[in-house]
Amino acid sequence: MKIRHVLVALLVTAIAALVATEIVSAQAPARGRGAAQPSAPAAPQAAGRSAAAGSSRTPANMAQLMRGILFPNSNVIFAAQSDDFLKQKADDPSLSPNPLTSTYGGWAAVENASLALAEVANLLTVPRVCSNGKPAPVQNADWQKFVQGLRAAGVEAYKAAQAKKTDAFLDVADHVTLACGNCHDVYREKTEQQGGLKARCTK
Repeated sequence: MKIRHVLVALLVTAIAALVATEIVSAQAPARGRGAAQPSAPAAPQAAGRSAAAGSSRTPANMAQLMRGILFPNSNVIFAAQSDDFLKQKADDPSLSPNPLTSTYGGWAAVENASLALAEVANLLTVPRVCSNGKPAPVQNADWQKFVQGLRAAGVEAYKAAQAKKTDAFLDVADHVTLACGNCHDVYREKTEQQGGLKARCTK
């Protein structure tokens, strides 16, 4: 009888411990993959900044986008009008800041620059601000047309680069220049009488 009482007592103790563990586990916060994490409070938006400027999707304004992607990649395409760009070499291609002499230099650099122009067309349709703080007119019909022209010029340049046709880049360079110029004439080139820098991105 004593043995039976001891076994029963041990069994009751084990069940009580198990129940207590389950309760604690149920109250503990979830961990690991899929666990809900407390959300950080949203940072207050700086006064005077538009939603587009404050968005993490568009950290660059229009001028920065142009200088960071369009300007350098257009220059690579312009360089392909002559075979001279193939003679450019770097002491260490892996450290070269020049796309034409980097590890992915030569015609590969021209292909990459062409694709960059075609792809950046998508970024030119994302709402953002211009360098003067005005919203870029990405919804305007003529803006959309200009963007399509740039995309087409980039695709044309890519096909010419794949074929390694230097002569074709005489026309390609003209088409890139025209695509950029069409937009610049309307939205960028503002005389002092038209308002200068403050009037950019407006008609």
